[in-house]
Amino acid sequence: MRGRIGDLELRRPRSVREALDALHDDPELVPLAGATDLYVSLNFGTLDGRKFLDLWPLRALRRITASEDVLSIGALATYSAMIKSRAVRTRVPMLVAASREVGGVQIQNRGTLGGNIANASPAADTLPVLAAVDAMVVLTSRAGERRVPITRFYTGYRATVKRSDELITAIEIPRVDGEQYFRKVGTRAAQAISKVVMAAVRGASPRVALGSVAPTVVRLPQTEKALTDGATIDDAVRILESEIQPIDDVRSTAEYRRRVAGNLLRECFATRASA
Repeated sequence: MRGRIGDLELRRPRSVREALDALHDDPELVPLAGATDLYVSLNFGTLDGRKFLDLWPLRALRRITASEDVLSIGALATYSAMIKSRAVRTRVPMLVAASREVGGVQIQNRGTLGGNIANASPAADTLPVLAAVDAMVVLTSRAGERRVPITRFYTGYRATVKRSDELITAIEIPRVDGEQYFRKVGTRAAQAISKVVMAAVRGASPRVALGSVAPTVVRLPQTEKALTDGATIDDAVRILESEIQPIDDVRSTAEYRRRVAGNLLRECFATRASA
C-alpha cells in the first residue's frame, strides 16, 4: 500500500544552523536530501517517519575541498558531483567508480553521499570505499562537531551512532597510499543492489572492506594482517571466508557471497599469486 502524502509534514530550513535548531527542538524530524531511498519507502507504504527536514537547498553542505592531507566531501555532494570532481578523481578514484554504479544518471544527480551513509544499508556501494580509506564521518549538532570513523559509525543492521539532534555534515578522507580497487557484483552493473561489493587498497598496509556480507559494511583485519605478513593468496582467501558473515536471501546465498568475496580478493591481489 502506498504511503499517504497528505499525512506528512515537511520543513525547509534556510541554513545549517536553522536545521540544527529544528532537530534540537523536535527529535521526530527526519533529515532528507535527495530522497531516493525515502521515496521508495513512501511508494511501498513502509515509511516510518512522518515529519521531515528538507536539507536539499543547503548549498553549504555540497562543497568538496582538498587540503594537503584531507579530502572533505560535503554530505549533500551528489554522486554526479563526485564523478565530476577533479579532487575526488585524483584522491579516491574508486569512489568515482562506486558513484558511477549507483542507479542511473537521474539517481546520481539526486542521491547524496551523506544519504548513502545515513541510510545504513550493508549493500550500499560507497560504504566499502569509505571504510577502506579510513574515512571520518563529521556529525554536527547545536552543541558542536564530533568525528566518528566510518568503521565505528554502524552499530548493527541499519543502526548508527548518530543522535537524533545531529546531522551528517561532511565526510573526511585522509591521503590514500597505494593502488585502489573497487568491484561490485550484482544482477547488473548498476540499478541493482549488490550481492557483494569490495573496496581495497593495495600497498605496504593492505586494506580490504566488503559490503553485503554482514549486517554492516566491514573491514577485514585478519585478512589484512595476513596480506601484510606475506601470506599466500590462498591462505588470505581462507581467512577472508571465515571472517565474513553472509546470509541467504532472495538475491543470493551465503555460499555464493563467500565464494565471490574470495574471488574478488584474488582478482585484487592477482600479482601476489603470480609473483
